[in-house]
This record gives sequence, structure tokens and C-alpha cells, in this order.
Amino acid sequence: MKTFARLLLAGSMIFAGVSHLFWARKEFQAQVPEFVTELVPIDEDGVVVASGVVEIALGAALVIFPKERSRVGLILAAFFVAVFPGNISQYINRRDGFGLDTDLKRLVRLVFQPVLVAWAWWSTRP
Repeated sequence: MKTFARLLLAGSMIFAGVSHLFWARKEFQAQVPEFVTELVPIDEDGVVVASGVVEIALGAALVIFPKERSRVGLILAAFFVAVFPGNISQYINRRDGFGLDTDLKRLVRLVFQPVLVAWAWWSTRP
């Protein structure tokens, strides 16, 4: 079960990362908090591209480096925590994206971020 969950997570991360780079860039830009572009010397699109590359790398690492899966899982869980402020920003600023066009839908999404953290953690533990 853990192997299936880990491979599903890896595929999801690679898919999400590729979507950052191509067809969903505008959607992901809605999740970039303003404070990020104030702290980092790149615009929203640059943040989206960089996070997409990181997602592809983490997803691939889950598959390519099986002996490092615990470490990769920890890094992925930390990544999910790190991007959580973007989800909060999307909710607070009422930014639409990915069909999240109501406060309730954006709020429900916030609940699922800890699920992703737990998924990354659980599926990569020995």
C-alpha cells in the first residue's frame, strides 16, 4: 500500500510540476503570496516556474532514489508546508484558481494541505 501511495504521489508531483511550466501557469500565479515576490527577486511567474521544477525533481526523486525515500519524503512534506502560505493567501485574498471560485472551496482546499504532508510522510517511512 505504501509503495502504491508513494508512486501515486510521485506521479502527481511530476504532473503538477509540468502543469506549472505549461498549461496552468496563470492558475498557479493566483497562489503566489505578495510577500514572496517582495522577499525573492523574481516575479510571480518565476516563482511558479521554480516551484514547478522543484515539484518535478521531488516527484522523480521518489522513484529514482528508493534508498533515499525517507529523506525525500521529509523534504516533500516540508515543501508542502512551505507552499501552504500560498493557499492561505489565495483564501484570504479571494483569488480564483483551479475552480476554487468560492470562499468555501478555497477553505476546503486548506484542509487538504495537511493531508498531503501526512501522505508524503507516511508513504516514505520504512
